[in-house]
Amino acid sequence: MPLPFLTADRAFETADDVALPFDDRDRWRRPYRPGPWRVGLAALLLLLASFVLFAGVVIAFTAAPTEAGVCLVVALLAIAVALRMLRVGVWVSPRGLRRVGFLATRTTPWDRVAAVRTVQQPVRWLGLPRTVQGQALTLVLKERAARDSAPLMTTHNADFLGRSPAFDRAADTVEAWAAENRPG
Repeated sequence: MPLPFLTADRAFETADDVALPFDDRDRWRRPYRPGPWRVGLAALLLLLASFVLFAGVVIAFTAAPTEAGVCLVVALLAIAVALRMLRVGVWVSPRGLRRVGFLATRTTPWDRVAAVRTVQQPVRWLGLPRTVQGQALTLVLKERAARDSAPLMTTHNADFLGRSPAFDRAADTVEAWAAENRPG
């Protein structure tokens, strides 16, 4: 059973560009797999949630149920944070490009996109304030009034740190989706 946050399924890894019978191109999909930093941190959060749930069960049998309820809420919050972290990234479909952030999601229809390019620029290392030289996939909108936005993905974010070939494949795939689905 495919998991919804692991949407870089085999259709992207095939040598030929033939769609598989189960491949639904109208669904939102992430054209790359989540990176080890993102998956590792989510796994640690889920491990923490399991310990908190176990503590909640022990507390429920030995103390008041309100403390067990607090443990349940903390565990559910940790699970929600871990699952949201796994959803963060760039998603594409024939309708447009979706940038899923931790707190907000922005969808840009393909008819508003002028170009998607890979540029060499200073990028943030794992989302921290420290910047290093790297590559970034940027979105150029048709409107002149559109302000410069944050890069879609970089070589030093949680998905591609230490995985330059994976960044190149993902950037090429997003650029191909943009070229294929942009009108005109």
